[in-house]
Amino acid sequence: MRGDPVLVACAHGTRSPAGRRLVAELALAARRLRPGLTTTAAFVDVQPPTVADVVAGLAAEGRPAVVVPVLLSGGYHVHVDIARAVEGAGSAVAARPLGPDPRLAAVLHDRLVSTGADPADPRTAVVLAAAGSSDARAVADVERTAALLRSSWAGPVTTGYGSAARPAVPDAVAAAREAGAARVVVAAYLLAPGHFHDRLAAAGADAVSAPLLPDGRAAAVLLDRYDAARAGLPARSAVP
Repeated sequence: MRGDPVLVACAHGTRSPAGRRLVAELALAARRLRPGLTTTAAFVDVQPPTVADVVAGLAAEGRPAVVVPVLLSGGYHVHVDIARAVEGAGSAVAARPLGPDPRLAAVLHDRLVSTGADPADPRTAVVLAAAGSSDARAVADVERTAALLRSSWAGPVTTGYGSAARPAVPDAVAAAREAGAARVVVAAYLLAPGHFHDRLAAAGADAVSAPLLPDGRAAAVLLDRYDAARAGLPARSAVP
């Protein structure tokens, strides 16, 4: 809508064409839910434009912005890269990352069911597979998502990571089998396909779920994060 802050959807960045397309489609889905909203993309790694450049460019044009991290937890990129990008721009604020959120946990549940896993079977274990971070806040966010998923899953739900945090996904899968699981399914806690999702196939699980995107619930979460953060902008910044 005219006069609303620009929604800057800030993703990690990927070399995967499918991953790039799905992240772009997430912003388009948000615009379909809210006609007239201006959105643009930014990234913290791998591909341009950087979030710092996008925020600086909008500030130079006198346009307020809300940077929404298209990320699933609050690690270094949220607390350092994005925070620094908005720090010097009085007309920009940063929102919370997309996760954790009950709607994303519901998407995870549906993706698991799509693999043929039975949520009512207490012997079907789930390993929630996240990219991983050395930031304890990011790990805590993943653990909160696992707790949300447990509420709809009869079997055990544990976590595994691709890097930095422990246990690694293959170790978490092995531990689930050792604990007595008859079937172990990996829930890919990732927004889009790419290098890490490709690696999950070798983790030793019976099945691996698809990433979260595309799904309309993710676009609704994106807009909710935007709305919550825009309240932190100075009132004058919202004037056309």
